[in-house]
Amino acid sequence: MQIGGRSTLAFKSPIKFGRILTNASSPIKRIDLEMVIRYVDSAMNKIFDLELLSTFVAVAETRSFTQAAPRVGRSQSAVSMQMQRLEQSLGKQLLVRTPKAVIPNTVGNDLLAYARRLLKLSDEAWTSVTGKSDVGSVRLGVPDDYAASLLPQVLRRFANEYPQIVVDLVCEPTDKLNAAILENSIDLAIVTRKANQPIEILRRERLVWVSSLTHMAWETDPLPVALFESCTARAHVLRALADNDRAYRCTYSSPSLLGLVTIVQTGLSVAALALCSVPDSLRIIGENEGLPTLDDLEIGIIRNPLSDGAAVDHLYDTLRRDLSH
Repeated sequence: MQIGGRSTLAFKSPIKFGRILTNASSPIKRIDLEMVIRYVDSAMNKIFDLELLSTFVAVAETRSFTQAAPRVGRSQSAVSMQMQRLEQSLGKQLLVRTPKAVIPNTVGNDLLAYARRLLKLSDEAWTSVTGKSDVGSVRLGVPDDYAASLLPQVLRRFANEYPQIVVDLVCEPTDKLNAAILENSIDLAIVTRKANQPIEILRRERLVWVSSLTHMAWETDPLPVALFESCTARAHVLRALADNDRAYRCTYSSPSLLGLVTIVQTGLSVAALALCSVPDSLRIIGENEGLPTLDDLEIGIIRNPLSDGAAVDHLYDTLRRDLSH
């Protein structure tokens, strides 16, 4: 029963409150009820929160709260708070936080192995109980900068939920993916929306300036810029520079994220990347360095109208659910 908001136990006579009696005059043990309640509460709290473990795995794999955020569909501050909650619940530090990276310590690495197993087991249990055993294949197109930052955890969950469905991943720039949909060579595409393109928007991602950790290329005039080949990000960069009358020269052009990251790491150029795809080897710069603000990127999904079947339906629904925010 409840007394003044506290839980108590009711004993039938001849047992008196706080004592166990073999008879009316022979007490053998006194029970501290508050201690018992605290013990039971503590035991019941020794259950891992799978959502916190999922975020922990994302942080450990990306070594960044910022990079983990889009993978779990939360803000950077929410990811940081979740990790604090996990550490507080265990009473142990799991992550070493440095200015450049967030790295699991020894205890964190031990937990990481268990976390992956628990999440995999949870997904297997869900699949077994729900009976989702569809078979098939889906051709998914995505730019490589989104593939590296947004898809790993989504595709891992999908594979656990639908182990008999094969995903063929095609990494190409948005323009080529738009064409591939029209040519019926892929089923689904994650793309950066072009101006006035009628597609479903899943999320908006900040487009940010990046530079080498040890060089200040932005101080050079004209500004040396590395650009993606024909894409929305390139158009945003050129428009922002023109609107602010900032002289520039294109020092490098590439269709791939790796190409841009490599040239920026040398200190020879700055570039603009989606926030979710900025690696720890680069730093984010902006107005404080005299660079213009860039428009956000709109990330959307396109479905081939000729593609049908349960496999395509399942991946389409998963992408919409897990990438939207």
